[in-house]
Amino acid sequence: MSTAPEQHPVNGLDDVVHQRVRLGILTVAHQARRVEFGFLRTTLGLTAGNLSQHLSVLEKAGLVKVEKGYEGKRARTWLSLTTAGDRALRDEVAQLKRLIQQIEQPEQPGGDAQRRDAPP
Repeated sequence: MSTAPEQHPVNGLDDVVHQRVRLGILTVAHQARRVEFGFLRTTLGLTAGNLSQHLSVLEKAGLVKVEKGYEGKRARTWLSLTTAGDRALRDEVAQLKRLIQQIEQPEQPGGDAQRRDAPP
């Protein structure tokens, strides 16, 4: 009796986290712990509307916490990672490392994987 082959690392990537902008948001928020909307917009080169849409997706998924308030007389929006967001980012990075390791690892002779240029 054989066991099922190990799942390919790409199947473990989270579509909510893996999208380029959202991965950037989570990464900056992880580094800063609490980040202001304007800083994030400038750092990632986004429009306010585009950033707002991505933040809504992350907030709905429970990965970031959005806080609105005032700094002096100016309205400000800050965001921070939730525990689930921190975990999701760490899981995504782990899956990416597995994928990179698989690509960099020399091909094993007699392995089951077939190359596209190899006859079936």
